[in-house]
Amino acid sequence: MISAIYWVLLSFTVVALTPVAVLFMECAAAALPARARSPRPPRGARPSLAVLIPAHDEELSVASTIESLRPQLGPGDRLVVVADNCSDETAAIARQGGAEVVTREDRRHRGKGHALRFGLDQLRDRPPQLVVVVDADCHAEPGTLDALAFASAESSFPVQACYSMRQGAGSALSRFAFLVKNHVRPLGLQRLALPCQLTGTGMAFPWPLIDRVRPAAESLVEDLQLGAALALAGYPPLYVPEARVTSALPQNRRAASAQRRRWEHGHIDTLLRMGPRLLIAGLRERRLGVVALAADLCVPPLALLAMLELALWSAALGAWLAGAGLLPLAFSSAALALGAFAILLAWLRHGRAVISGRELLRAPFYVAAKLPLYLGFLWRRQRDWVRTEREP
Repeated sequence: MISAIYWVLLSFTVVALTPVAVLFMECAAAALPARARSPRPPRGARPSLAVLIPAHDEELSVASTIESLRPQLGPGDRLVVVADNCSDETAAIARQGGAEVVTREDRRHRGKGHALRFGLDQLRDRPPQLVVVVDADCHAEPGTLDALAFASAESSFPVQACYSMRQGAGSALSRFAFLVKNHVRPLGLQRLALPCQLTGTGMAFPWPLIDRVRPAAESLVEDLQLGAALALAGYPPLYVPEARVTSALPQNRRAASAQRRRWEHGHIDTLLRMGPRLLIAGLRERRLGVVALAADLCVPPLALLAMLELALWSAALGAWLAGAGLLPLAFSSAALALGAFAILLAWLRHGRAVISGRELLRAPFYVAAKLPLYLGFLWRRQRDWVRTEREP
């Protein structure tokens, strides 16, 4: 019996070491000093683009988003707001701000994926060279559209801006976890000349590509699914840290909880369904970028990863005390140490402006508070898109 437990635990601990190793590789690469590069002037004129803003009841934020984007538009560019099943003044405010507005009414099919597909259909009569997607609660920093447009045009690949949370929005631990996921890890992949995941806003696509590989209509995390689909089609997304969009985590606890539930349940579901498919395709076709994207996708949310590693370490310790071999405990201890070192590197190099060392030490309480969210995935998984409430 002890022997059987030993071999099961050894298998689990070896497998569980893989996502921690991927996380460490990404954080370590992102911690390296950036190589000095002489600025390279863009080649030719900037491609024409259409900025697509899906908006469902966003009257509190859409004007600010439009205001951040309009000065960055060039002649022939379009700024299109998809007022999706709105019951407020989103459409009127967007028109006042100078945007084109298309209205979608379909109460049975709700969600950002449906809104994006509808918006893309509206662009077909006069297609741009590039499509940029920006959420209606985001602020685009100056120069973002140029950086995305030139990077996508030069590579012919989809590209992703740095998407971060503004200071003062939500808890420091939540903002730090968001920073690691949306900036540190993609930056590490970029420095390794590897592709990254899409993060939902600040994304740019060549028109022929996004017209062929459409966003998933029903997904809770259409960005992750779209990035995986693009990778399978031979066009994995690239990270452009010079382009920056910011947003705010909800201050309302119930809204923040609903948003986390949607994001993390959607991430886990996509990990289970798309991760193996990407990995098999990448290995079969010998495409390192697709393998790297699959490995990155298979790193679960940081709190869940910490829970799983702690549970395995506890089981391995118990088995060793009961007389089993030492290898499972050694592997699980290595995973815990490697994961902690990865987070420390991310904090030292990129996170000290977001969270203090004292606040970071409260991470075990943050992890423990998320246990009901992950248990809920097993018996009360979120399957329907729910809009995050905004604060006035």
